Amino acid sequence: MKSLSRREEQKPAQRNMFSNFFSDIDRMFDDDMFLMPMHLSRFGNSNLPAANIRETDKDYNIELAVPGMKRDDFTIEVDENMISISSEKEENINEDKENYQRREYNYSSFSRSFRLPEAVKADSIKAQYDNGVLHIKVPKAEQNVQRKKRINVD
Repeated sequence: MKSLSRREEQKPAQRNMFSNFFSDIDRMFDDDMFLMPMHLSRFGNSNLPAANIRETDKDYNIELAVPGMKRDDFTIEVDENMISISSEKEENINEDKENYQRREYNYSSFSRSFRLPEAVKADSIKAQYDNGVLHIKVPKAEQNVQRKKRINVD
């Protein structure tokens, strides 16, 4: 965060050996320290899969990039106009050999939710997992198109 008061620059002849040291520390606090939470938030969302949403005449297509999963790892729920896609995966590797023991644990999870338009057929939603991409097809419901009608006045 830049200081609100203006600093007077020292002339090159007046600088001592600590001036560069302190200016570097000031620069670290000014530039990096207060941006650090923003940088850390990128790492916090690293488990959040990328999503593509496309609309066609007949449906909405949601694609999530989730490599390394199985079909059974996903939970897809529709509640009113919200579709939620989540997954939890836990792996345990236990290997006991004569000279060593190996134990590895891995846990990963994510949850994404999308608001759906009101005119969808929630009962006809289909999902398919293929080559690391989860494809969800949300069909549109038939909308009553108002046709032009003339009303006679009696």
